[in-house]
Amino acid sequence: MAMEIGEDEWKVCCGSSEFAKQMEMSGPLTSEEAIWTARDTWFNLVNVTDWLEAFSAHPQIGNTPSPSINSDFARRSVSEQSTAFATTSASALQELADWNVRYKQKFGFIFIICASGRTHAEMLQELKERYENRPIVELENAAMEQMKITELRIAKLYADKARVVSETDSSSSPISTKPQAKAKSTKRSRPPITTHVLDVSRGAPAAGVEVHLEVWSGTTGPSFGHGGGGVWSSVGTSATDQDGRSGPLMDLVEALNPGTYRISFNTAKYCPGCFFPYVSIVFQVTESQKWEHFHVPLLLSPFSFTTYRGS
Repeated sequence: MAMEIGEDEWKVCCGSSEFAKQMEMSGPLTSEEAIWTARDTWFNLVNVTDWLEAFSAHPQIGNTPSPSINSDFARRSVSEQSTAFATTSASALQELADWNVRYKQKFGFIFIICASGRTHAEMLQELKERYENRPIVELENAAMEQMKITELRIAKLYADKARVVSETDSSSSPISTKPQAKAKSTKRSRPPITTHVLDVSRGAPAAGVEVHLEVWSGTTGPSFGHGGGGVWSSVGTSATDQDGRSGPLMDLVEALNPGTYRISFNTAKYCPGCFFPYVSIVFQVTESQKWEHFHVPLLLSPFSFTTYRGS
């Protein structure tokens, strides 16, 4: 069932005003559509300032929410942390508070972690481990943890509303419905393969990086040390913008053709003298994954790079 969710309700799920506004404009949405739309909005449509606004809406882990924080948001935060701190000693809470201060001094924002189901010890250990990260890496870690929190809150929001619907006359319910056949979950809002580039050495997005996307065409797939019986065929070319996000590398298609893909970055042009003249990342898409989204970012410095599969 697709539901109309107001901006204030979305802001309980995520403290970013722009995120809440974008989500309201996307409605009505089913619960599944809401999750996918939230991921797309959070990672591709809002900016770092919006991320920081969402982070600041949370109380520090182990602290009582400030009276200035949205009361519904505060109740959710307390509920999510309740298991971890129900039996935590005062000395353990003080140690966590001390590490919270150190973390914020280093990164400029509070430690964000999806606390639901976590113990105090687990969260403290993760805080200590993440404290060693570079700021740009930790910003992404915090954003991913925020998305986990948001997804849990969206699921609860829809469950609560569904219970209300079942208890009241549907004709008087403020929740509207649409035929399932028109569900937006089958309509992509962006191409199925995307990327962005972060310059870890500067702690900033990398603009102007040329990006190529290719797909393997052949009777057998490429393998380590062997080209295989085929060739790489170009799918699309673009470059990263001021936010480090690449323009479209392929058409907006519903089903991604299964196969082996290669995304390459012209790092020598962006960073003359870089140890890597270019970076190529090869990944596979199976038949069962053709409806999924593949975000393959590059985190680059002159002498190292990392990647992962994002949302």
